[in-house]
Amino acid sequence: MTLIEKNDTQEKIELNIVDFNSFEPYLKRQDNQVYIINFWATWCAPCVKELPAFEKINSEFSNKNIKVILVSLDFPKQYESKLIPFIKENKLQSEIIVLNDTDSNTWIPKVSEEWSGAIPSTLIYSNTERKFYEKSFNYNELKIEVQQFLK
Repeated sequence: MTLIEKNDTQEKIELNIVDFNSFEPYLKRQDNQVYIINFWATWCAPCVKELPAFEKINSEFSNKNIKVILVSLDFPKQYESKLIPFIKENKLQSEIIVLNDTDSNTWIPKVSEEWSGAIPSTLIYSNTERKFYEKSFNYNELKIEVQQFLK
């Protein structure tokens, strides 16, 4: 499902809203890219604080086969009131997917057996390597982790 909102300046925000079955292929891509998948929500202060680091990685490493995907776990009733305004206000450029699947006990271990379900959490993977982080990042910490995948 896609939710589209336009404002007075005709700025259009499209939300790619999916259940876990539709999202799961994003966790298993086998190409020559490094995927950085960050699970976050607008109501999570540590998540919001670290988002600029992911945006900076997305911008600075755009020519290095790195793809940043921000997976919002915001509540459906807040898509229009909180999530869309947040995306606009912060001018987020990374791909954003909204995961709307209430059966988290089923899908969380499919992302990582190590994951308690707390956010922020991040999965970084490439064809041969996969690391899961249940923590906040600052830019330098994230850059160090990403560079390990660019060997």
